[in-house]
Amino acid sequence: MRYDLVVLIETFSCLIFKLPRFRLFNYFKGLYLRFFFRAKIGRRVVFYPNIWVFTGRNLILGDDVDLATGVLITTDGGVSIGDRTLVGYGTKILSSNHNIPKLPNRIFDSGHTKAPVIIGKDAWLGANCIILPGVTIGDGAIVAAGSVVTKDVPTNVLVGGIPAKIIKERV
Repeated sequence: MRYDLVVLIETFSCLIFKLPRFRLFNYFKGLYLRFFFRAKIGRRVVFYPNIWVFTGRNLILGDDVDLATGVLITTDGGVSIGDRTLVGYGTKILSSNHNIPKLPNRIFDSGHTKAPVIIGKDAWLGANCIILPGVTIGDGAIVAAGSVVTKDVPTNVLVGGIPAKIIKERV
């Protein structure tokens, strides 16, 4: 993709995702993702201002998903977020990552690994979590604030820490 086109898309994304979370603006944000990136966006998705979704390809958001201020989602590896899921302030959902090259090769030239992130329905990701590529978070799971999720999370559990570990089952 041409550099100037990428910059234009980034600029437009910045502008549209700075809009407040009024219903009309949320509709426009969803429409933008659907039209330009063929994302699948459910009903009543709430996009707080100052989130970052890029590129928007391979994105699926269920109904009533809530993305708080400062959320960053990279979608090239694929991201699916189930119905009624809350994503807390400053959370990062990453579906691609840099490869680690063997020496003497340079990191800058090493490329990326892409892997889907799947977040079930009725889940809650606390503030400032980091979800790494290839992770599946089960239905009803809760990720404590500040956690780094490196492995799959079963359904209906509370996880926390760096790396995130099961703290307890929800009852």
